[in-house]
Amino acid sequence: MADEAKAKGNAAFSSGDFNAAVTHFTEAINLAPTSHVLYSNRSAAYASLNKYSEALADAKKTVEVKPDWGKGYSRLGAAHVGLGHYGDAISAYKRGLEIDPNNEALKSGLADAQAGAARSRAGTSPMNPFGDAFSGPEMWAKLTADPSTRAFLQQPDFVKMMQEIQTNPSNLNLYLKDQRVMQALGVLLNVKLRGGPAGAEDEEIPESPPAPKQPEPRKEEKKSEPEPMEVSEEESEAKKRKAEAIKEKEAGNAAYKKKDFDTAIQHYTKAMELDDEDISYIMNRAATYLEMGQLEDCIKDCDKAVERGRELRADYKMIAKALTRKGTALVKMAKGSKDFEPAIEMFQKALTEHRNPETLKKLNDAEKAKKELEQQEYFDPKLADEEREKGNEYFKQQKYPEAIKHYSESLRRNPKDPKAYSNRAACYTKLGAMPEGLKDAEKCIELDPTFAKGYTRKGAVQFFMKEYEKALETYQEGLKHDASNQELLDGVRRCVQQINKASRGDLSPDELKERQAKGMQDPEIQNILQDPVMRQVLTDFQENPKAAQEHTKNPMVMNKIQKLVSAGIVQLR
Repeated sequence: MADEAKAKGNAAFSSGDFNAAVTHFTEAINLAPTSHVLYSNRSAAYASLNKYSEALADAKKTVEVKPDWGKGYSRLGAAHVGLGHYGDAISAYKRGLEIDPNNEALKSGLADAQAGAARSRAGTSPMNPFGDAFSGPEMWAKLTADPSTRAFLQQPDFVKMMQEIQTNPSNLNLYLKDQRVMQALGVLLNVKLRGGPAGAEDEEIPESPPAPKQPEPRKEEKKSEPEPMEVSEEESEAKKRKAEAIKEKEAGNAAYKKKDFDTAIQHYTKAMELDDEDISYIMNRAATYLEMGQLEDCIKDCDKAVERGRELRADYKMIAKALTRKGTALVKMAKGSKDFEPAIEMFQKALTEHRNPETLKKLNDAEKAKKELEQQEYFDPKLADEEREKGNEYFKQQKYPEAIKHYSESLRRNPKDPKAYSNRAACYTKLGAMPEGLKDAEKCIELDPTFAKGYTRKGAVQFFMKEYEKALETYQEGLKHDASNQELLDGVRRCVQQINKASRGDLSPDELKERQAKGMQDPEIQNILQDPVMRQVLTDFQENPKAAQEHTKNPMVMNKIQKLVSAGIVQLR
């Protein structure tokens, strides 16, 4: 339940519905009050709502529950920055970096806090009136919440530009030509600026690749633009390499669709060499290896995609897809039930990143396959017979619980043995566990309809439950397969005696009352009493002897009357 509420909170946060995210995370915390992750997530949601006091309280709880978790200090630092406590924020980020020195979020947060502290001492430069718009973690929250800028955060070059602007707002002048920056500025200042977002990156191909999407041509701006700025040789080279990487990816996609996997691998590898900030190239190569059956290579690429994706703060859906693809490869490699365990773990991790129906189905299929293999691996008829014999010895000693234990182990070794079900049903009957005994007897008959012992077990349970009509039917059904079976014949005789006892009215008041109460709980008796035809028949037996005489000639009617008599509902005089 806590995981489900957490997943709902993550989904709400990703969609920008931070109030709903707080509600779901609170529900999850109530179910799992010691989970540091839940306090961390709710802290982020509060910070996105500018409720920094609440965010600070949750961040403190996070580091209290998990003091060795670097991300908790990232939350703590962000909350302090939101409240303007730059000194406390710097301390929090530094403490986090002592625990996790390579954490990029902590490094970035520390830089933001130090920049904020510097601004608070010197004030915002009059030459950069937009400086405050880029300060603190609230900038990232606003960009995440707005649909027009959310996709930009998956583009490493955009994130890098915004980090540089955040560190030094004067850098804004360097990127005014980039329409994405202008769009982000409009969102941060709550001003609608002209110019649309840059085209989204290509989606990475699925295991069965869709037709490639053609990029839409960018519309020319009619308004006058700022003077073009000089671009450094390094930046120019980086853009050129990214463009070449995209071309290599497209060539790989085309080869993949043609099932020319070797060529596809070459193009995806080249794209990775040209641009290591887009994990879709690694993902596509992993998908190709999966199709080729090179499962070890697929798993290695999936691990690289997850590791690099974490470093780049890639979309959680991409991380989930990499984990799912690794799980799929592990399933294909599985030979025994134990081999499914790492695959199941991968699917579960993927679902914590993004609850995808396809991944959930893969998880269910893997768990089912694991269970079936476990049963196959455990199957051993010889050991099953030995366990059944041990159960028989305990049964003779009237040690019924011990006998049940061995019969159950016998059934785990051979779930198709009707004798073990029959014997366990007898134990349950001796212990008064009638529903369990009835279930085992019915399973015994299902496995071998000609096995008379199954009918004697079932009839005995029904007799002890005082369902004499049903017991009689069971014994009679058994006699069809073994007409001379003495246990079945004795069972019929006992049932007839009890039924006739009710017919003669020889039941004591207590017995009659008990039988009537039991009969009224029987669905078959209820249906008879609710049948308008039978209600008229019962009325005729009381008020119209001539009509009643006609009813006695109808076998179906008399069969139902007999059931009512046996149940103590009707007495014939």
